[in-house]
Amino acid sequence: MGVGIGEDPLAGRLVRLRAVSEADLPTLARWWVDPAVATFQDGGPVHPKPAAKVIEILRSWSTNESLDVGLAVTTLDGELAGHAALHEIRPKDRVGTYGIMIGPEFQNRGLGTDTTQVMLRYGFTELNLRRIQLLVFGYNERAIAAYRKAGFREEGRRREATFRGGRYHDEVIMGVLRREWSEPD
Repeated sequence: MGVGIGEDPLAGRLVRLRAVSEADLPTLARWWVDPAVATFQDGGPVHPKPAAKVIEILRSWSTNESLDVGLAVTTLDGELAGHAALHEIRPKDRVGTYGIMIGPEFQNRGLGTDTTQVMLRYGFTELNLRRIQLLVFGYNERAIAAYRKAGFREEGRRREATFRGGRYHDEVIMGVLRREWSEPD
């Protein structure tokens, strides 16, 4: 499984992942604070945030100077489409946490699913992780379906742990083990 030696481990069927550039940061920050995106990214209240602060956070997530890796998601023709990361990597346990954001104009095109599959392959075959996990809000049914399609399994729920839209919602804990994962045909 995985890509052959010399092949790009960060290329998928629809996306290519690369280092985040300074030029990417304003667009990524704009998406991050967009209420249509923010409701799926952060459990905190959706309110305006200064662009400079968001840019600094995204920059820190994308230095790739430690074991953690944050990458720009691009279409195959190079258009910036989002950000994906494996963070909170614990070397002793060989565990990492996955996060993804796809820009609103790039959603519903399969880019998120392809990005997730590429990041799983990268995490398992390049970073030698044994487990990749994530947390997703229960109301984000589209993401849950994409994660399941990529091989994640629901492992538990934090019941009514997030308040959004005047109601409490579950947080869904999902994970995939290396031995369970198989790359799509």
